[in-house]
Amino acid sequence: MRAVLRLGGFILILIVFSSCRQESSSKHAATFQLRVMTFNVEDIRQPDLENPDHPRLKKIAEIIARLRPDIIFINEIAYDQPGAPGFRDGQAPGQNARRLVQNFLAPLGSRDSLLADYQAYMAPSNTGISSGFDLNNDGRTVTTFPPPPPSGPDGSPGPQTTEGRRYGNDCWGFGAFPGQYAMALLINKKFTLLADQIRTFQLLPWSAMPEALLPVDPQTGQPWYNAQEWEVMRLSSKSHWDVPVQLPNGAVLHLLCSHPTPPAFDGPEMRNKLRNHDEIRFWADYLNRSSYIVDDRGAAGGLAEGALFLIMGDQNADPDEGNSYQNPIQSFLLSHPGIRGDFVPRANIPIANLDDDDTAQWGLRVDYLLPSQGLQIVDGGIYRSETAGAAATFPSDHFPVWLDLRAPAPNR
Repeated sequence: MRAVLRLGGFILILIVFSSCRQESSSKHAATFQLRVMTFNVEDIRQPDLENPDHPRLKKIAEIIARLRPDIIFINEIAYDQPGAPGFRDGQAPGQNARRLVQNFLAPLGSRDSLLADYQAYMAPSNTGISSGFDLNNDGRTVTTFPPPPPSGPDGSPGPQTTEGRRYGNDCWGFGAFPGQYAMALLINKKFTLLADQIRTFQLLPWSAMPEALLPVDPQTGQPWYNAQEWEVMRLSSKSHWDVPVQLPNGAVLHLLCSHPTPPAFDGPEMRNKLRNHDEIRFWADYLNRSSYIVDDRGAAGGLAEGALFLIMGDQNADPDEGNSYQNPIQSFLLSHPGIRGDFVPRANIPIANLDDDDTAQWGLRVDYLLPSQGLQIVDGGIYRSETAGAAATFPSDHFPVWLDLRAPAPNR
């Protein structure tokens, strides 16, 4: 009898152990691994994207092909729209991301079908959109822009002009023509883009943010923007997006995308530094569900509690150095309890005068992928080039940042 009982107990242990292994295996199988990437491609425009022999874009496509991201957030790709250079009557707006796939990634698709099958998302940007106000207070309101110089023979961006800068400095976000320096997402076709749930915050007034950092002219002590301007001045220099995608395991991942203005190119009033601070702060407020937040469709509120998210983009702020005001990237994002801000991507190769966490060629960490606590970071890095010291030949003034993530399946 004792032998039978011992045998029965042993069998019970085996059953429990087997059950635990099956549950663990099931849970592991329910996680989904994906690669995400952010890349500031440095001022790509519609005429560039319509030229399949564009040398710099071909190099950018090769980098994307090498890294094979399931999701890539692209900064500084123009939003094509009426009035913008290269836009023609009868064209649909917001097609530049599709052109990048069709003319530069799809030709590499014979090696990898992912490259040919990205689904593209673009939305309007504040950059290069005339405000109708003298926002830089130089005494004149500039509402028309001169034709921008074309790209150079090597594909380098056309240079800014004095008149182009004057126009851009009176726009809602700096741009020498409508849509310059905008944003795009490329998403694995196997993922479901939840288009009806996308939220954009292009139009949100800066003044709606409680304790917003209103710039003040130190010479007069008066607000830099008059009352009429401040009432309608937009917080986002480009836009802020919440783009949800459903992964093959059913998990919904919210892509929180933005590209705040650089904390530079201003004066003692610090209008760009203060705006950069508050553009970064917006994401902390969004995660904290602040009541002032209203999207472009009129829906109020922030991100639902417990949602998986990934903050993506060139935030133009380094936690250790640079010109940002009161270290907003550290204060609001890297130290936020809902964000996994402890993982620092490092470069694959060293380059002289750059730290291994610098994502820009001028020596700062400004490009970020910041996942929520519910996501597991498997690996990540900064891709520079194949040979050390080759920064001068890199096709952008930024390097792409990538992460491999595991997302859990939703509770059934």
